[in-house]
Amino acid sequence: MNFTQDGKNPSKNYVGIGVVILLHIIIVYALINGLARKVVDVIQPPVETQIIKEIVPPPPEKKPEPPKMVKKSVTPPPPKVTPPPTFVPPVEVKVATPAPAAIQVSQTPPPPAPPAPPPAAPKITAPSASSMSGCSQPEYPRDSLQNEEEGTTRLALVIGPDGNVKNSKVDRSSGHSQLDRAALKALSLCHFKPGTSDGQPVESTLKMDWVWKLND
Repeated sequence: MNFTQDGKNPSKNYVGIGVVILLHIIIVYALINGLARKVVDVIQPPVETQIIKEIVPPPPEKKPEPPKMVKKSVTPPPPKVTPPPTFVPPVEVKVATPAPAAIQVSQTPPPPAPPAPPPAAPKITAPSASSMSGCSQPEYPRDSLQNEEEGTTRLALVIGPDGNVKNSKVDRSSGHSQLDRAALKALSLCHFKPGTSDGQPVESTLKMDWVWKLND
């Protein structure tokens, strides 16, 4: 179709072309819109709707109100009027004053005096054999030498305040009478330092041993 040759007015041709284009557009739109609606109707599933009722909690129970205490007005009884006591005059009572008791004073005897301390023991010193003087030593008897007699003679000598022997005896024998007599005779002639009591010379007894021994 050649529009340029047949028409004399070119503007009319443009109008016809526009109308044709518009019709095409409307047809295409109608087709597209109709198909789209069908597709939506096919794809979209039916929607079920449910009405959910809201659960309303029951109203709280009302606690019963405690009974109200009704104060009863009590009318107090009228006060009792006590009549005044009858006046009784006091009775005079004479009280006898007791005589003062005699005070007994007990005299405690003074405590007994403590006993006197015992007298101090006197300080005694015994005579010593080492102070022997004024005599010769006992001699070995001849028979005792021949018989080779040995032993120890113990003598008991009573020493007077002056230091001399007042009495003597054999306190223990040597086993040989000749040796005992020789010791007693010689030592009874000796002088000793006497024993003392509180510094004063007194009579005392001295026991001394004399040993008889042969020289090898």
